[in-house]
Amino acid sequence: MIGFVFSFLLSFLAYLFLAASQGEILGLWSQSEIIAACIISLIVAIISSKVLFQKKQYRLLNPLRWLTFLIYLMGPFLVALVKANIDVAYRVITGKINPGIVKISPNLKSDAAITLLANSITLTPGTLSVDIDESNNDLYIHWINVTNLKPAIEDVCGNFPIWIRRIAE
Repeated sequence: MIGFVFSFLLSFLAYLFLAASQGEILGLWSQSEIIAACIISLIVAIISSKVLFQKKQYRLLNPLRWLTFLIYLMGPFLVALVKANIDVAYRVITGKINPGIVKISPNLKSDAAITLLANSITLTPGTLSVDIDESNNDLYIHWINVTNLKPAIEDVCGNFPIWIRRIAE
């Protein structure tokens, strides 16, 4: 029930914020906008509360985890993104490309953590998350420079799993 209420309030406020930014500066909404916000928020809450709050895990609602996530984005992820862009540019110019698919075992337990890691890997140039082995949460990664068929996790995605464990587990 708390998930439903949280989803409803969050989507209701988001809708009103977006409606206010499109309309008057003072944020005054018409009756039709309030009714539309209620209807859309109700639909969003029905769908999202079943998906987002099915396991009763509210860890990701902790503001400290959001702060850690922002630090991760602005620090380690941004550094890895810049390095990967330079590496991919170098490989494209020189032609030193050795693509392949490798398997990594990040030892992450939650679905949110494995999803965050897979998305971080995919957003980093030169790597792409291809598949996941759901029995043990191993990831299959297409990598632009395979030097070892069984690479260390740090070779493929750096310290992403350490940060993601802090955020999502």
